[in-house]
Amino acid sequence: MHEKITGVILAGGMGRRMGGADKGLQYLRGQPLVAWAIDRLAPQVDHLLISANRNLAQYAAFGYPVLSDDIPDFAGPLAGLHAVLGHADTPLVASVPCDTPWLPVDLVARLLAALQENTAELAVARTPQRIQPLCCLMRRNVLPQLTRYLMSGGRKVMDWQASVNTVSVLFDSEADAFSNINTIEELTRHG
Repeated sequence: MHEKITGVILAGGMGRRMGGADKGLQYLRGQPLVAWAIDRLAPQVDHLLISANRNLAQYAAFGYPVLSDDIPDFAGPLAGLHAVLGHADTPLVASVPCDTPWLPVDLVARLLAALQENTAELAVARTPQRIQPLCCLMRRNVLPQLTRYLMSGGRKVMDWQASVNTVSVLFDSEADAFSNINTIEELTRHG
C-alpha cells in the first residue's frame, strides 16, 4: 500500500551566497529555479508545498500552498522542515532544495523503498562524493525530536539527521542530478 507523501521545496533561505537574492526566484534557462524543482518533485508526491519566508505572493503564483517558518529569524532549512511537518496531513514528507534543478525523477520512490525496507524514520540521498541532506524523505513522527533539536539551538541538518533512525540511498550513476546552484556565477555558467 502506498503511503501518502507531501513534498516540500525549500526556498526559505536568505540567499547569502547569491548576494541576498531570493534563490528560488532566480532564472535558469528561462524559468525560476523553484519551477525546475516543481517540475521534478510534483509528479513524485501526492501534495506539494513551497517553504518560503519572503516574496510569498510570487511563490504562491506557482499554484501550490506556501508555508513560512514558525521559528523566526531565518533559522535554516530545518525550520522549513519543522513548519511543513507540523502542517502536512500525510504520514511522509519529502524535501528538496529549490536550487537543485536536475533531481532524479525516481528520487522519492527510491527513498521510500529504502525507508520501508530499513524501517527507518528518514531516508537521505547520497552521491559517491557526499550526503545530500536536504534531499530526503521522513516520517512525520520525527517532528517532536526535530522540535527539541531546534529549541535547543541546533541548526545543522546532518547533525539532526544523525539523531534519528536514518538510512542513506546511493545515487551513484546520477551524481550530477544533485548539482546545485548557489551563486550568480553558477547560474550564468549553467544558463
